[in-house]
Amino acid sequence: MLFRLVRETHRPRADREPAPGAVRLSVVVPAYEEAGRIGDSVARVRSALAGVAGGVEIVVVDDGSGDGTAEEARSAGADVVVVQPTNRGKGAAVRAGVLASSGRTVAFTDADLAYAPGQLTDLLDMVEAGWDVVVGSRRHSNTTTLVRARRLRELGGRIINWLTHAVLLGHYRDTQCGLKAFRSDTARAVFERSRIDGFAFDVEMFVVAERNGFAVTEVPVEVQNSTRSTVKVARDATRLVRDLFRIRRWAREGRYQLNPREALN
Repeated sequence: MLFRLVRETHRPRADREPAPGAVRLSVVVPAYEEAGRIGDSVARVRSALAGVAGGVEIVVVDDGSGDGTAEEARSAGADVVVVQPTNRGKGAAVRAGVLASSGRTVAFTDADLAYAPGQLTDLLDMVEAGWDVVVGSRRHSNTTTLVRARRLRELGGRIINWLTHAVLLGHYRDTQCGLKAFRSDTARAVFERSRIDGFAFDVEMFVVAERNGFAVTEVPVEVQNSTRSTVKVARDATRLVRDLFRIRRWAREGRYQLNPREALN
């Protein structure tokens, strides 16, 4: 196994300096061909987080859509809309959104809001309590699944998770959950080094975090899977397998290593 279990050796640090940022929380929402839904998603995030003091920023990243996703997001009141000229993949979209955000805590969630946005406050509290990275896990013993995914997608997800464990990370129960939050300086350090544009970007994020000693914890989630999805299991699984081996090679070559000052922030 390439990586040690960070949760046993790196604990949250409550006595550290506050994370940099202009607002308390940024929520990044990657979106591809989401016209007809993204406006409602922006409104739901805004409503769910209305009680968060200190400011909330919603960042929508249109990953090369041709259906007016960006325009709908702007009309719905997204604070920042980043437009990718071509469809590069979820990893590229999340990276662009994180690097365009200004929150002291930076989270991302999926455009279909399979994870009710009110859960973001729990992740925010844990980041502010000292964790560098807080990740949702659909396989946590306390997770609640309100609507299951379609059988083929669920099977594909299990295969992807098994491959991830076999090739790289053997101890996280769910690397692909679409609900994660970071200290802003941690998020920037991780995503400035990320290279993967597709769905393996989550795995790459874990690798960068572990290689540099960031404190990572998993939390249960409440998930209501959508019947509408842009995921193509066979195509995306093939790309993910290729990317997993690229991540392993780059990690061995030391490409994910931060300088000491970044790693200790």
